[in-house]
Amino acid sequence: MSTGARQRRNALTALVSGKGMVLANPPTLLPAGDYFDLAGEEFGSRLLLTTGADGKEYCLRPDFTLPIAKAYIAATGDTPAAFSYLGPVFRQRAEGPAEFEQAGLELINQPDPDKALTRVFGFTAQGLALYDVDAPAVRLGSVALFEALLEVADMPPVWRPRLRRRFGSARAMQASLERLASLEGTAKTPADKSRDDLVGDITGQMLESGLSLVESRYPEEIADRFMEKQALAAARVPEQTIALLRAYLEISGPVEQALGEAEELFHANGLSLEKPLAGVKAHAKALAALLPDAGLKFEAGFSPRLHYYTGLVFEIAGQGGDILASGGQYDRLLQSLGAEREIPASGCALWVERLEQEAGL
Repeated sequence: MSTGARQRRNALTALVSGKGMVLANPPTLLPAGDYFDLAGEEFGSRLLLTTGADGKEYCLRPDFTLPIAKAYIAATGDTPAAFSYLGPVFRQRAEGPAEFEQAGLELINQPDPDKALTRVFGFTAQGLALYDVDAPAVRLGSVALFEALLEVADMPPVWRPRLRRRFGSARAMQASLERLASLEGTAKTPADKSRDDLVGDITGQMLESGLSLVESRYPEEIADRFMEKQALAAARVPEQTIALLRAYLEISGPVEQALGEAEELFHANGLSLEKPLAGVKAHAKALAALLPDAGLKFEAGFSPRLHYYTGLVFEIAGQGGDILASGGQYDRLLQSLGAEREIPASGCALWVERLEQEAGL
């Protein structure tokens, strides 16, 4: 390691060891089930997996956020906390190494979530500055703004969670909107059968076919899925709503311009979304103040494919386009992991090797 690289590493170590932070060191080997349940198959396909002697599936740690959140619930559960980290994560990739080093900050249950996110921005900016990254490309998105749009848009309630789950994937969202446009709303719903009756029918059919009620999908799961499909097929969404969603998801550009376009679109459709819009504007302003030479872009359809993100999300890229840092607000994660209520949280991750390459080390 060169002298310059060693000096920056020491500075990064000092950053994650700063006042008010607890340096976390989660186990390297973790239960894989949590990642499949919360991150989905797309993220799960990148895990490095192994099976223990007990038959349970484990993975090498693919991130720090989830194990830190689980440890927080187990240890404290309801007090403000700030965790930092510096260490390896492991993810499958098409070529090259599967081990990477990350540094980061996770702020959990802070009294002011907006100030907590600004603190995350500050940590990110400090990390970038250590490697002389002063004019990166910043990509912003807002899960909260999209969810607020879904809540006020004219559509049957059954479609809202469906569209929310597809947010962040342009291909999946396009497929859903195309399906919406093709629906006639004439499909029959299973109103002539109760859920219990449907479960009974499915159970009988599975037993007759010799299918296990334990090793395969449960009859209740199959019944719920069938009823959801029928309800979706029967619920017609107005063409104006489909056009609104398409127009919104196409918005992309410099923050001020893009948010102005969103505001005009909402106004033209008689929608009042001033509060979530103001939140995005305030966070963008705070980040711009910390990275004055960065190019900030807002993409209405941008979000990580992780359902626990709830508010602003961001990615920061270097000159070559590699992601150097990412993060955002994830208020749903801790409750998904067993907390008794929704707990505000936000955090970021820095990709150390990419920062070193950006700095020419």
